[in-house]
Amino acid sequence: MIESFHRCFASRLVVVAAAALMFSVALPACKRKAPAVDPGYLVDLEKWRVERLAELTSENGWLSVVGLSWLRPGENRFGSDAGNEVVLPGKGTPALGGTIELRQDGAVLLHPAPGAGVTVGGSPAAERPLASDRTGKPDVVAVGSVRFYLIERGGKLAVRVKDPHSARRVGFGGIRYFSVDTAYRVEGILERYPSPREVAVATIQGPEQKMLAPGIVRFQLGGRSLALEPFVSSPDDTSFFFVFRDATSGSETYGAGRFLDAPAPEPDSTRVVLDFNRAYSPPCAFTPYATCPLPPRQNELPVRIEAGEKFSGGH
Repeated sequence: MIESFHRCFASRLVVVAAAALMFSVALPACKRKAPAVDPGYLVDLEKWRVERLAELTSENGWLSVVGLSWLRPGENRFGSDAGNEVVLPGKGTPALGGTIELRQDGAVLLHPAPGAGVTVGGSPAAERPLASDRTGKPDVVAVGSVRFYLIERGGKLAVRVKDPHSARRVGFGGIRYFSVDTAYRVEGILERYPSPREVAVATIQGPEQKMLAPGIVRFQLGGRSLALEPFVSSPDDTSFFFVFRDATSGSETYGAGRFLDAPAPEPDSTRVVLDFNRAYSPPCAFTPYATCPLPPRQNELPVRIEAGEKFSGGH
C-alpha cells in the first residue's frame, strides 16, 4: 500500500509540475505570441526533471561527494587525520582507518586498521583486493559516516568519498531552469566519420579521458548554422553525449559548460533531435570533487542557449 501511495504521489507530482510548466510557458505570451506547447511534451519533460533531481539529491548522488584523492604507488593512509593521503571528513571517522596499497602491477589492496570499524559491502573488512568502477561495480568501503570506492580515469586510480550528511546535500536549494521554449528543440543531421574517432577530452581535474566521436551533428538555431560533436563510449551506443559551452556559460549557466543527451540515429538514418530544454549542469557544478569532461573547441557555440538548467550557485 505504501509503495502504491508513493507511485500515486509521484504521478500527481509530475502532473502538477507539468501544469506549472504550462503556466510558465504561457507567461511570455503577454509580450509575444508564443507557440503552443504539447501538454504531453511538458509532462515528459517534468518527469525527466523529477528523476534528475531525485538522482542528484539521493544519498549516493553528486551532492554527497566530499572527497577525491588520486592514489600514489605504495601505501595510502585513509582516515580523518589531515596528514593522510586519503582524508575522510565524515563524523565518527577514526584518525587512521587503515591503508590502501597500490601495487606495481596495478592491483589495489585494502589493509583496515584493527578496531577501525571498516566494512566492505556492509560486512566487516579484512585485508583484501578492491575492484574499481572499471568493472562496473566497485567495492564500497565504509568507515564512520562516509563510504568510498575506487574510480579509474585515464589509467589512473583515485578514491571517491561520499557522505550522505554532506553540507551540500543537506542545504541544497534545488535546480533553476530557463522557461521552456520549443524553439530550442531542433532536428540535426549527423555527418558520420568513416569510422568513429578516438579523441582525448580534457577534464576539470585528473587525466584526459578517451572518448569516441562518431561524427558531427549540424543544425539550425535562430537562423544560424551550428554544429556539435557528440561522444559515445562504444560504436553501438544508442545515445549521444554532448559537452558544450554557449554564450550563457559563466553567467546564467555553469562556466565550464553543460551536458546534453540525445538518442543516436538508426544505422540507416542521420536524424538527431537536440532538445536543449534538457541541457543539464555537469557534476562539477555541484561538487569540486568530480572529474568532468570539458567542451572541445568545436563545441563552443557562439550563441545563447536560453534553455535547460541554469547555474544554481553551487560549486
